[in-house]
Amino acid sequence: MLFKQIKAVGDNFTYVIADTSAREAAVVDPSFNIKPIIKILEENRLRLKYIICTHHHFDHTAEVDFLKTRFGAKIVAHKVSDIDKDIGVEDGSIVEVGSIKINVIHTPGHTEDSICLLFDNKLLTGDTLFVGGCGRTDLPGGNAEKLYQSLYNKILKLDDSIEIYPGHDYGSSPSSTIGLEKSFNPALKQKGMDDFLTFINAP
Repeated sequence: MLFKQIKAVGDNFTYVIADTSAREAAVVDPSFNIKPIIKILEENRLRLKYIICTHHHFDHTAEVDFLKTRFGAKIVAHKVSDIDKDIGVEDGSIVEVGSIKINVIHTPGHTEDSICLLFDNKLLTGDTLFVGGCGRTDLPGGNAEKLYQSLYNKILKLDDSIEIYPGHDYGSSPSSTIGLEKSFNPALKQKGMDDFLTFINAP
């Protein structure tokens, strides 16, 4: 398996996931990082099968149309997303890239269409969970109560060893683990819904 975290412009992360034996790849959140994406695909002679969007915000979808036109890949997003998608997924869906099975976890809160992607002990968290923080809920479609449910009833129930890879480079490192975030991330240390809502709405 090939796995690359890319940050070429700004603080957005893009990810390339590939089965090099099958020569199939998926790109997750292709925004502002187009040159290194193409370089990785071409150097490894990979066929871009899917473009997966963790949510609809422009800073995560800026290069979707370009990649689709150039490589003929299918666009994958949650079924409620207003992204012009080829495949609509939901909680529990599996996206296959060669022998790699990417499990979709629906994590509304930052947006209604937010998803996380779990594979090979790695979790791509988009703007749901950051290293040391979590997604904001004050934008259209945001919902703090849903974000609490996504974080505490879905992500925190995963194994502590799982590595997390966020949608932005906002933290002290570009990746972490669920166990480390449980210990240090204030968004994950609240005692209940009321405390979380106070935390998330604090100025």
